Amino acid sequence: MKLKAGFIGFGRMGITHFSILNDHPDVDVVAICDESSTLLDALKKYIKAKNYSDYKKMIDEEKLDFVVISTPTESHAEIIRTAINNNVHIFSEKPFCLSAEEGKGIIDHLSEKPLVNQVGYVNRFNEVFVEVKKLLQTGLIGDIRNFSSEMYGATVLKDTKSGWRNKKKMGGGCMYEMASHCIDLAVYLFGKPDKVAGSIMQKVYSSDVEDLVSSTLLYNQGLCGTIHVNWSDASYRKPTNIVKIFGTKGRIVADKHAYKVYLREPSPEHGFNEGWNTRYITEFAESVRFYVRGNEFTRQLDYFVDCIGKKEFDNTASFAEAHKTDSVMEDITGDAARSFDELADFVPSQTDRKRSSSLLRKILK
Repeated sequence: MKLKAGFIGFGRMGITHFSILNDHPDVDVVAICDESSTLLDALKKYIKAKNYSDYKKMIDEEKLDFVVISTPTESHAEIIRTAINNNVHIFSEKPFCLSAEEGKGIIDHLSEKPLVNQVGYVNRFNEVFVEVKKLLQTGLIGDIRNFSSEMYGATVLKDTKSGWRNKKKMGGGCMYEMASHCIDLAVYLFGKPDKVAGSIMQKVYSSDVEDLVSSTLLYNQGLCGTIHVNWSDASYRKPTNIVKIFGTKGRIVADKHAYKVYLREPSPEHGFNEGWNTRYITEFAESVRFYVRGNEFTRQLDYFVDCIGKKEFDNTASFAEAHKTDSVMEDITGDAARSFDELADFVPSQTDRKRSSSLLRKILK
């Protein structure tokens, strides 16, 4: 019997997830919920799924097996709690929640429920980054000393006051929208840092949110890493992740399409020579049953459905994992505020200091 699926939020990501799961042989999309009556009227002409404007009514009436949540982050916690109370498995778009405390409350609420839960951090399902993690685990480049996790894109090239991306309380801003992916990739590869330092959140075009995020991640075992994220960089046609890792035996440089390994000595067991070695994703990635935007988008949803079928609740992109990323984002935001207060001492006039402090507080609120 097919799993009955419902979608909450039918914007760009909701439509992406729908196109993938609507083609899944074990899934029947029975309902779609969105606040836009215009959208719902259009969907009636082309999609057989029942339409709702109230997700609580949809969950209550349709007796769903799972929901896919693609709404602004501010609504995630309430929707997730409703799904948990109705014993519905949950796939939620990232970020998980707007605060670490809110996320911890949900995880505690979920603790006694046998429900599959997953957050849409697609980098964890990209074949290049999966391969990089395997190589790190084998000790290929020796003891890791430092890394950088970077992400760039042209998402915001002007002030978008009318959209939710410029509203911090709705989950807008570079931190939640783009840096979350960059930070989660660092957590996936190296674990949650023990401390963050030197964090900076800057504006380029936006009036009320940050457009750039930078921070240093510190680990008790001596590893350190940097985060650099800019969603206002017009030199990038598509959002781009870049990871650079340095170890005692070599280094790795990777993006979503390929990775390069530099080794001081050859590694025959891995098929790598001394010096630089390049592997493209086409050399080792397996085809997916339905392609849209990248293999990782299908792989994450197929993994989620498989976990439901197999009753596997220890998910590689679970709420617990996403909560680690939420916590790091919260730490960076707090550290950026403290760093700005310290830097304010160098602002020459009291008037300029007050103006600068007020501006950052507005971004961070």
